[in-house]
Amino acid sequence: MSEALQQEQIIDIKAAVQAIIDSIEPEREREIITRRFGLYERKETLEQIGELLGITRERVRQLEKAILIRIKMAAERGDLEDVTSTEKVIVRFLSDLGRVARVQDLTDQLLGKKSDARERAHIAFLAELAPHLTVVNETDNYHHAVGIAEYGDEKKIRKEVDEIVKVIKNGKEPITIEALHSKLSYEHPNHVRALASVSKHLASLKDVWGLTKWPTVNPKNIRDKIFVVLTESGKPLHFSEIADAIKDSDFSRKDVTKQAIHNELIKDKRFVLIGRGIYALDSWGYSKGTVADTISDVLKKSGEPLHRDEIVRRVLESRQVKETTILLNLQSKPQFKRVAKATYALAE
Repeated sequence: MSEALQQEQIIDIKAAVQAIIDSIEPEREREIITRRFGLYERKETLEQIGELLGITRERVRQLEKAILIRIKMAAERGDLEDVTSTEKVIVRFLSDLGRVARVQDLTDQLLGKKSDARERAHIAFLAELAPHLTVVNETDNYHHAVGIAEYGDEKKIRKEVDEIVKVIKNGKEPITIEALHSKLSYEHPNHVRALASVSKHLASLKDVWGLTKWPTVNPKNIRDKIFVVLTESGKPLHFSEIADAIKDSDFSRKDVTKQAIHNELIKDKRFVLIGRGIYALDSWGYSKGTVADTISDVLKKSGEPLHRDEIVRRVLESRQVKETTILLNLQSKPQFKRVAKATYALAE
């Protein structure tokens, strides 16, 4: 979207909202609507508005409901051109986004920039009035969202979102949007992605979806981000490489120092030091310990003496160290003894 078109869209939305507000009489009713939707300032509760206007909370609720019904009926008759024209734009964007979208995502797309609370409130208000749009109200389970009405009301959208959450939860591991789509009966992955984004229980990273409590899709701290970087690399990395990968990632708050990365690597038992500054995941079969500890494990598992070349080979499978370091440990540590030419076993 060009900058000129973005500016035009912003002006259209503001003008549409203002035109609708100007049509509301008397002034007290305008106050109720603007404050309840947060069109000019922050959203206010029924109690707050009641105290301001000197009426009860229940009276505010009754007035709000009556005002909205009146405006919606006018919009359905086609009497509010601002609602009609804006609705067409929103439907076009929703079609591209997967038929439903969080209010925040929809507003960002409409304006071509990161939106603020007031701009999101404007879109939510217009969607509430538009006869061909469905509004999903925010709860502990769902984000505030807008959908195309012909594909379902609020109850149907919530049911579809719950179905996606259930499939992911039963799978017990993150899943790509394509794989998730194959397990469901929706026309396009875009629709699945859009529905998934409405749930507060789901998160994604690089279009891989999972529960928000799973660090691989929703890393919340440095350790989780380190885990994701190592998992994606599939191989051990130096702590400086991990720091660079985090800075180049899509993570939030990714400006961390190499020292901070190193400190977290040392503290977490999931990360195993296998060389000078090089770390791997314990799930890859690595274990903590010195080179001498690794040699001891190799000899214990073999159950018999091994030639030094074989010991070196096996140690290097789990440690990125120099061959001379392994040989020095064999020759100098008391827990190893030479039992034949270049052949070693564990000492008694």
